[in-house]
Amino acid sequence: MRQRIIINVTPQEARVALLENDTLAEIHIERAQQRSIAGNIYKGKVVRVLPGMQAAFVDIGLEKAGFIHASDLFGGPLPTGLFEDEEQDDTASDDIVDGEGSTEDQPAAEARRQRSGRQRRDRPPAYTPLEERIKKNQEILVQVAKESIGTKGPRLTSHISLPGRHLVYMPTVRHIGVSRRIADPKERKRLRDIVHELQPPDGGFIIRTACEGLTKKEIQDDMKFLLKLWGGIAKRQEERAAPTLLHDDMDISMRVIRDLFSLDVHEVVADSAQDCERIKEFISTFQPRAASRVKLYDRPEPIFDHYNIEAQIAKALDRRVYLKSGGHIVIDHTEALTAIDVNTGRFVGKKDQEETMLQTNLEAAKVVVEQLRLRNIGGMIIIDFIDMERAANRNKVTETFREALKRDKTRTSMRKINELGLVQMTRKRTRESLQRQLCDPCPYCSGKGTIRSVSTIASEILRQVRKQAALHEAARTILIKAHPEVITFLYDEEGERLDDLERVLNMRLIFRATSGVHHEQYEVGAATVSQQVA
Repeated sequence: MRQRIIINVTPQEARVALLENDTLAEIHIERAQQRSIAGNIYKGKVVRVLPGMQAAFVDIGLEKAGFIHASDLFGGPLPTGLFEDEEQDDTASDDIVDGEGSTEDQPAAEARRQRSGRQRRDRPPAYTPLEERIKKNQEILVQVAKESIGTKGPRLTSHISLPGRHLVYMPTVRHIGVSRRIADPKERKRLRDIVHELQPPDGGFIIRTACEGLTKKEIQDDMKFLLKLWGGIAKRQEERAAPTLLHDDMDISMRVIRDLFSLDVHEVVADSAQDCERIKEFISTFQPRAASRVKLYDRPEPIFDHYNIEAQIAKALDRRVYLKSGGHIVIDHTEALTAIDVNTGRFVGKKDQEETMLQTNLEAAKVVVEQLRLRNIGGMIIIDFIDMERAANRNKVTETFREALKRDKTRTSMRKINELGLVQMTRKRTRESLQRQLCDPCPYCSGKGTIRSVSTIASEILRQVRKQAALHEAARTILIKAHPEVITFLYDEEGERLDDLERVLNMRLIFRATSGVHHEQYEVGAATVSQQVA
């Protein structure tokens, strides 16, 4: 698969797109006034401890205080790491993720753990309660694990992770892990032995996927860089008072190059000469020959238009995604989860109904994973595939879905498709989704997606007329102000009933269309003399 990284930089924002065979696979956006803080390291001050939640709020000098859970505080269990494609393969875990993004159902996962001699732990290891480990006004070293999302402040951890190109240094734990994407057992052992030999007295490392095939010297250089970086952070921690920023992670352009650039990326194209030179210099430090793949875009046409990225971003905000077969998927976001519905649409198939449903589900399984990556959808996700009667077909869809997930570096966990066609999964969320980044709730419907119908508003108005008539028995006229469409509906559809209502109430009804008001907004009340004349 041919991959390109396309970088568009302006004074207002930087956008980095990953293309796979000219199709937009991922989009990363960072605006000047909303610079990403994920990975930043702060010296913070505890402002509130919540024993009942085993969590605390920490002032790190930003508008919103950060949130840290007991499991992310020193003295808790080992961290799973901030880096989405790096898993610590020798740490016991209750996660059902297996390999590089693939998953398995719970019984299979349990059996695998038992065969390997690692029993699943029903309870986390005992440790001292959070309120006995930190106190209000205490200064602590923390790293941002997740960006602020919605009204929530950033999620913090005291398990620091510093990413290099080939290694991740963890100064707070004594541990060596290897990326599960490195499949060869001999290579895994070779890399582990090298890192173990070079490992300093304090801290641990995760061997990243990019480390595969490297020499001892190359690994040692990356290790020296990370240790020097940590030394500078530790020194600033001693010198500065909380709350303060101690380490600012790379900007979005460099982070994407650090994490995504590989042999599969045959070209990096940037429209900023400055960024182009920075990227060349950075790539030269670990792949000198690959620096020639970095190119400056200097055509008059905007770079994202030239590569048809703008149109693909616009489509990524649509609720409905069409399949090549004629079917479609519908993506809906709620507070608790994201629901994805699969439909056959115009696709009627060539054989029996079961085969039609299978083919639609198989195509949808791949497209759903593509959309999860592209839209950066995280948290709980429910996929409603089309019901299939045969268990063998359900298994085919599950395997296709698992295989598609291998291309997603973000940590995922899923259950196999059930008899109802439902798949329940989770996807790690470290930053806001594309929809939250680029969209605001509709000011007209307040983000609900719907408004009350004209007939519903008209019925409410007629009920209010009766109520106002009972409250103002001496009044002879009731004035109704509403949206023009509602007034038109009342005249056209309720004309006879309005006449009957005037006779029953012995009152005159005056209707006034008010332009510029909300569709649901109206006023009903007894009319003054001047209003009757007007």
